[in-house]
Amino acid sequence: MADLHAVVAFLNRELNVADFEDSSHNGLQVENSGTIRRVCAGVDASLAFFEKAAERRADLLICHHGLSWNDSLKRIAGLNYRRLKFLLDRDMALYACHLPLDAHPRLGNNIRICQALGLRGVKPFGLYRGRPIGFRGSLPSAMSYAALKKRAQSLFGRLAGTMDFGKKTVRTVAVVSGGAADEIAQAGEAGLDVYISGEPKLTAWHLAQEYGIHAIFAGHYATEVFGVKAVADVLAKRFRLRADFVDLAVPF
Repeated sequence: MADLHAVVAFLNRELNVADFEDSSHNGLQVENSGTIRRVCAGVDASLAFFEKAAERRADLLICHHGLSWNDSLKRIAGLNYRRLKFLLDRDMALYACHLPLDAHPRLGNNIRICQALGLRGVKPFGLYRGRPIGFRGSLPSAMSYAALKKRAQSLFGRLAGTMDFGKKTVRTVAVVSGGAADEIAQAGEAGLDVYISGEPKLTAWHLAQEYGIHAIFAGHYATEVFGVKAVADVLAKRFRLRADFVDLAVPF
């Protein structure tokens, strides 16, 4: 059992939530009565996630995409009402962390993907609102692009699409999870071989072709499970809480 505000204070410090300009209101978005016994982590603050977490009797939900964005909770009506009522009725707190959890050098989505792919010499990459939120690195040795695609498919479970305009043999890779297709231009300018992100889009096709770079898109959801899983693990160890990841297997 842990105190909610002690957990929140730890997360705010660990994730550096105050250091980022973000459309998400990062941090505690919905409070509960103050006691935490079980944590559930998920990518999106959806009713489906809330329901699964309630089945596990979670007191604190950790998510990457929260409920409060800019003025998204200006009116507590419709779906906003249904989501908030569900949490409040069950005394469930909600903590959200968006860009800080992409950029975090140990717990973030992008660093964890780089590690899983076996990249070396990893350093920050992908400026967004003036700050790097992704990472770049090199494979231990050059490998075929076809082999790297297979490695990525094994890691993410599926691929949303690829744009194959680069060399047959690759070594340098950049990773920016989620909806960061346009940042392929930064990878192209840096002369990298492969760019990995979540959601493909039309403009990225032309950028990949014109820069002569490969792009692998593995799905917004699939590229952003890594950070919340890592946060759940940290909370379990530090506060001796039961903490696990709720996988909704969203195919986008």
